[in-house]
Amino acid sequence: MTDEQNELSQLTADCEALQSGFQTLLLSTLSGGQVPEISYAPYWRDASGCFWVFISELAGHCQNLMQNPTASVLFIRDEVQCSNLFARERLTYRCEVAETARGTEEFETVLDQMELRLGKMIGMLKTLSDFRLFCLRPTKGTYVVGFGRAYEVDPVSGALSHIDEQRLKARREGND
Repeated sequence: MTDEQNELSQLTADCEALQSGFQTLLLSTLSGGQVPEISYAPYWRDASGCFWVFISELAGHCQNLMQNPTASVLFIRDEVQCSNLFARERLTYRCEVAETARGTEEFETVLDQMELRLGKMIGMLKTLSDFRLFCLRPTKGTYVVGFGRAYEVDPVSGALSHIDEQRLKARREGND
């Protein structure tokens, strides 16, 4: 294995460790009027790489997801664990969003898994009719570990590829 392959392998493990080190995700949504809003939600991630959130209709982000089924999620290293605030380790995914209806087998299965990960609160929230279950399917990921060290993340496999000048140019031109 080359030094570059070893480094990518280590970075892939670090990326997974960052994401799996959290029980909540930061959630960016758009309102019906296209106003960006940020919030957070506890989540469970399934084997296909989808993030699942169970949130109340009373929350702005729930209404936003119902009106505009797209979102971004963010995992970011705590400031106290960083040596440079301008280069915090972070992982971002763009996601397509779909609601899963109550009464379906998938709804029950996902909530059972969420309860295993997040605790008995899920069982109590399940009894509240205003809570809705959303699947956030990542379509594109970016992992940043410092200046000049940004990587595209395959949302399914977790494989990383360095964002070089050519990829950066394509992003600027909107061809990402």
